[in-house]
Amino acid sequence: MPEKEGSCVGLNEPRLVVRKFLARPHPEGVGAVVRRSIGRFELRYFDPFLVLDEFSVTAPAGFPDHPHRGFETVTYMLQGAVKHEDFDGHRGTIGAGDLQWMTAGRGIVHSEMPAAQGTQKGLQLWINLSSKYKMIEPRYQEISSKDIAEATKDGIKVRVIAGEALGTKSAVYTRTPTMYLDFTLEPGAHLQQPIPESWNAFVYVLEGEGIFGRLKSSPVNAHHLLLLGSGDGLEAWNKSSKLLRFILVGGEPLCEPLVQFGPFVMNTQEEIDRTIDDFENYTNGFEKARHWRSESGLTLDF
Repeated sequence: MPEKEGSCVGLNEPRLVVRKFLARPHPEGVGAVVRRSIGRFELRYFDPFLVLDEFSVTAPAGFPDHPHRGFETVTYMLQGAVKHEDFDGHRGTIGAGDLQWMTAGRGIVHSEMPAAQGTQKGLQLWINLSSKYKMIEPRYQEISSKDIAEATKDGIKVRVIAGEALGTKSAVYTRTPTMYLDFTLEPGAHLQQPIPESWNAFVYVLEGEGIFGRLKSSPVNAHHLLLLGSGDGLEAWNKSSKLLRFILVGGEPLCEPLVQFGPFVMNTQEEIDRTIDDFENYTNGFEKARHWRSESGLTLDF
């Protein structure tokens, strides 16, 4: 019986690491600290990915009222909890291990603030939308930690946020075709994970140290982003005595023009100018922003 896609099936052309970045902490929002690896000056865009932040926030710091248009935000909590609310009345708490996949579409104004004592930590990924989806109505996919698909095999555990691994599929629908996998490798484990050859892909190391691409490569430790070259999958090894945890993210490039102004991402400067007008005048998707304020009452300036 052939092995299922996403298991250790053997790769014809493993992807090698072509660039490596250390994500250093810097201030963001109001008193929050992020380690930004995509969306920084050395790597403005990795089609279709706009931003990857590893964030750390302790009350009263946070990410108060701010808008988005033209892309999706994927929030994956690692520790603690964040309270989310938007101008359409959607609100809730994202706890450790939970996922929120938010499609901003034509417009959202929301806030993300600590919901627990101590330090809240997580990842936020921004995924670009194609021109045909940029002005759709906003929507959410929210999955609690207990409902995220998981699989284990040969010292490898994976939480399947999006896509498929070890024969297990996620229920998340991705308008921009995307895989998002949270791997934990025990000491001595060896991973071979297929990736569609036409997709861009990267690794972000959360904990421990691992070897990626080829066995003779130098080990890489936490807070490093690894851009992967061409090939049909990723090979990774844990040769250390501690657990290795990393995310593997891949996506189909949109290959469309990109113009970004902070939290607005469109295809042309004219569309950006129109978006700014819409936001400032509370029109075309931002009508509810006129009278809405979150419970925090704070607003980010743009």
